[in-house]
Amino acid sequence: MAHVSAGVEYALHSLVFLSRSHVLEQPPSARDLAALQEIPAEFVAKLFTKLQKAGIVAAREGIGGGFTLARPAEDITVLEVVEAVDGRKALFDCKNIRAKCALFAGDTPGWAVEGVCSIHAVMLEAEQRTRDVLAAHTLASVARRGAKKAPEDYGEQVMDWLAARTPRRARRAQAS
Repeated sequence: MAHVSAGVEYALHSLVFLSRSHVLEQPPSARDLAALQEIPAEFVAKLFTKLQKAGIVAAREGIGGGFTLARPAEDITVLEVVEAVDGRKALFDCKNIRAKCALFAGDTPGWAVEGVCSIHAVMLEAEQRTRDVLAAHTLASVARRGAKKAPEDYGEQVMDWLAARTPRRARRAQAS
């Protein structure tokens, strides 16, 4: 968690679009989602491979193939997406500098390295709080937050754009 990559951002945007795509007859492909965001399709395909391994998306193979969420958007946390794309990284990589103080002349006393140092303790707390916040938000909550900001018809425009990508996608499912 030292740095949340651009891949996480692209994955989250793609997943938010995917969370609304149940109204389409054909699920969006990685290529569709990449084109929608004007990012390289190969990059999105790599992200979706990671998301599929993590059980976040499911792939439908073949000409009519594409991706769907593997679980309801309410059950997929932002933390899961971060860890699927970037792995579980520590916020802070302690170098144990306290053991190298010149005053110790190479003979570090036990008290100097015993337990977690105060700096590392702060970093561990910050990491836990960050993880807690990311775990508290789901794809559904992120999508709702975005929908409040966007024009009322934006979500429908996105689905129409995705539906128009192929003739089979042009018709919306009866469920809408």
